[in-house]
Amino acid sequence: MDETDLVNGTPGAGTPGDPAGGSPSDPAGGSPSDPAGGIPGDSGAESPGDPGAESPDQPVRPGPWARRRPRRSTVVLAVVAVVGGLAFATLFAFGVSRLTAKTGSSLMRPTGIPASVSTRLAGLMQLSTVRSSAAPGFTLTDQSGHAVSLASFRGKAVVLTFMDSHCTDICPLVSREFIDAYRDLGSAERHVVFIAVNVNPYHRRIADMAAYSSEQQLDSIPSWHFVTGSLPSLRHVWSGYQIYVQAPSRNADVIHTSLVYFIDPQGRERYVAAPMVDHTAKGTAYLPASQLASWGRGIALVARAAGR
Repeated sequence: MDETDLVNGTPGAGTPGDPAGGSPSDPAGGSPSDPAGGIPGDSGAESPGDPGAESPDQPVRPGPWARRRPRRSTVVLAVVAVVGGLAFATLFAFGVSRLTAKTGSSLMRPTGIPASVSTRLAGLMQLSTVRSSAAPGFTLTDQSGHAVSLASFRGKAVVLTFMDSHCTDICPLVSREFIDAYRDLGSAERHVVFIAVNVNPYHRRIADMAAYSSEQQLDSIPSWHFVTGSLPSLRHVWSGYQIYVQAPSRNADVIHTSLVYFIDPQGRERYVAAPMVDHTAKGTAYLPASQLASWGRGIALVARAAGR
């Protein structure tokens, strides 16, 4: 339901590198109460002693140079240098802000992203490239009870994410973005597959996947697959895509990494994005309609690029 910002991906934040930031520690291990395993702390500590310090029994007297006052000219030059540096920094920041306001985008554009995706949209999606490598394979069961293997979609672009079947936070927003992306694809949608892997270890039934797909209207996408399976098989997939999952109990919120991977027709990871969420004062998850639409358009653009 909530996401942890590890990448927040990109593997990426994804990436698919670790798009979202920080790599989870052994997400495939742990007990059912902590399906992804804990992230151990750093037990190393440095010695408090300083071998280079002078002995307190033999204090060092300062030499005569310690009493000299700096010349007035030196002080003036130092003040001038500081003031000049501050003035330059202020003018530079002002120029950057004016240029950003005019262009509506950041000056820095991620390298390797599709030319069809604007710098501003790439920034919104936290889009990044992934070192070209085979996407970890899996065979799971979708909301219709059909076995689904990633390898079976060779020849098509795959948009892959991870969702909680009982989520009320970021997952419904990503669901809306997937539907918008499907519509934005137009006739190209026949070349794209949308897949979500379940991250809820307590609700893994096919009926759970079907209920969520229907509730979020994801079943309106012909190529939609919400897949689930045994806990060991799910953990294996989470680990392969660097997805951290923490589910303290059956009724508690599931905390998990939220990433969207774009896989090309040859089965290679190409891009990763890190979905975002905001909350009202009452804690309700939301995104402005304009951002939802932008995300949908961005997913469609990147999916087209990955399919080429």
